[in-house]
Amino acid sequence: MRILDSKTVKDQLNMSMAIESIEMLLKLQAQHPEWVKCPERLVIPTFTASDKNSGSHLSMPSVLFDGNEEFAIVKLVTICPDNPQRDLPTTTAVVSVSNNDTGEILAFMDGVYVTQVRTAALSGIASKYLAKPDSQQVTVIGCGGMAYEQLNAVLTVCPNIKTVVLWNRTTKGANIFKTQFADQYPEWPVTIEVCEDIATALKDADIINLATRATEGLFEHSQIRADAHINAVGAYQPEMKEVSDSIIEACSHVFIDDIEGGLHEAGDLIQADAAEDCDWTWKNLTGDLADLVTKKITIDQDKKGVTLFKSVGAASFDAAVALKIAQKAKTAGLGQFVEL
Repeated sequence: MRILDSKTVKDQLNMSMAIESIEMLLKLQAQHPEWVKCPERLVIPTFTASDKNSGSHLSMPSVLFDGNEEFAIVKLVTICPDNPQRDLPTTTAVVSVSNNDTGEILAFMDGVYVTQVRTAALSGIASKYLAKPDSQQVTVIGCGGMAYEQLNAVLTVCPNIKTVVLWNRTTKGANIFKTQFADQYPEWPVTIEVCEDIATALKDADIINLATRATEGLFEHSQIRADAHINAVGAYQPEMKEVSDSIIEACSHVFIDDIEGGLHEAGDLIQADAAEDCDWTWKNLTGDLADLVTKKITIDQDKKGVTLFKSVGAASFDAAVALKIAQKAKTAGLGQFVEL
């Protein structure tokens, strides 16, 4: 078994690789649905019986068959809301990759970066198909750990972006993001601005990235452009919400990465569907990410209006990325090899 620490994972994984791996997975799944097995994740709320902020622990198994070999990939995640105060990442994770023919564990790797990059890659894929091709401004709402790679993904697929505008509940957090993003991603020659007012941050945005733990909509339809595209990766539990009902019901197209998981976890959409004063229901969902990648559904950019991509994640996305890392590490002889 190869043990791959966070540095090794980061050295092997880049955004283009993650986007390519997930698009290939979605095409494979469309052609051979039986080759990808992804049961619903197990989510256990944590610290619900204490005065601490409640987080969650997740178990996310998946099995992938590529036509020749079959692999089992399992990710274990713990979400710790108080960790930013400890200068630690909110999400911790590990991933194991096994060969199902022999049972051999090919790799056991740090899963934090895998999670960040695969989640962001989904927003990148959605932006590739839903955002205006000539988009020039991205507004980032919520400047936590997930926001870095989410922005990196959008910049990867939207080469005309010139300006990034940041808004965070604390201006300090936005300024930290500005400095660290410029240092960590020097390949993107964009202007980064911090706004204290969310309305100002939104008014000229072609693409809006959301990654928050909000429990109510952060802005309304009247505050954004008529052709804006929104990537929403927060609100991953039914009681959470970052996209307001006015936006959801005004969207010309609403896509999700995993419909089955979304029915239980996509707080924004669950609450909109249940609201008596909101016209949107699950019947209005346009489709999932696979529909875009396989071109089962295409979008007329001249008539698209506001588009929304809601991400809740699925183990198969982690599996596609982690398997690629494990295979690259084996070929290159990377990581620490341990006999079990």
